[in-house]
Amino acid sequence: MTSRTTAPPAGTAPVPVVPAPAPPTRRAPRRRAGRGLPLLLVLPTLVLLVVALGYPIGWQLVTSLRKFGLQQQFGAPPEWVGLDNYVALVTDPTLWAVVVRSVAFCLVTAFVTVAVGGGVAVLMNAVGRWARLVLQVSLLLAWAMPVVAAMTVWIWIVDWRRGLLNWLLVNVGVDGAGGHNWLAEPISFFVVASAVVVWMSVPFVALSIYAGLTQVSTEVVEASMLDGAGGWQRLRYIYAPLVAPVLSIVILLQIIWDLRVFTQVKLLQDAGSVANETNLLGTYVYQLGTGKGDFGTASAVSVLMLLLTVALSWRYVRSLLAQES
Repeated sequence: MTSRTTAPPAGTAPVPVVPAPAPPTRRAPRRRAGRGLPLLLVLPTLVLLVVALGYPIGWQLVTSLRKFGLQQQFGAPPEWVGLDNYVALVTDPTLWAVVVRSVAFCLVTAFVTVAVGGGVAVLMNAVGRWARLVLQVSLLLAWAMPVVAAMTVWIWIVDWRRGLLNWLLVNVGVDGAGGHNWLAEPISFFVVASAVVVWMSVPFVALSIYAGLTQVSTEVVEASMLDGAGGWQRLRYIYAPLVAPVLSIVILLQIIWDLRVFTQVKLLQDAGSVANETNLLGTYVYQLGTGKGDFGTASAVSVLMLLLTVALSWRYVRSLLAQES
């Protein structure tokens, strides 16, 4: 069909054709006026964080390049020795023994803590309301107990003269348990120290993992139960992958905390052990700095301790960044 144009009737003026308006050109989006406001609000916190962390680290670096001896204790300025403190540490077998001991203690304690805390978290997720409430209150009380007060109880438990542990072993019938000093031998010392550190760290790990378990969808769990998945299969294929970010953060924090543990080991050493055989990095720095007044070497060990912490936690930091991206 061909379309015909209808002519206007006679005596009627033709209607002018108005051209269609041109489409508006797209302008570049204007920058929001308040775009820099969040950065401005965060800036004071960043400055405070840089000052609070940068000054101690800078002081440690400068101090590690100096020598402190007997003259410095009487007011003489420290002598600038450059990297001599680091060279002396690298060639010192005592430092490497302390490093190996600290890394082994850190890794074993951290993973045992996460395993025990994860078990307690699964238990809290499985029991009833009142049992869960009792567990949570008990964990909070253990976590809130001051370190010195808790260590007083633990030292009384393992005391070789009137300790509860030896008393229980004697009543059970263990030969040679009476008067046994658990802090005299390095192996038994670190077993006790690990038990103390794990006991103090389990509440944080258990409550953190339990918080992650509560975020798992009940529909997913019920669907897996309908498909015939058992308790171990649900824990392995449903709960563990969904709680993996929480586990990564908890393991990272435990490695950092257990590597620089000081108070528990120091108080146990004072209770009856040989410090040179049971030193970790934290107590070794304290022994060099406060005990011997060698602040240059102590600062060098602190710098090496910082580098070791970064090296041990770098893998977990990369995994966290990958999860964020």
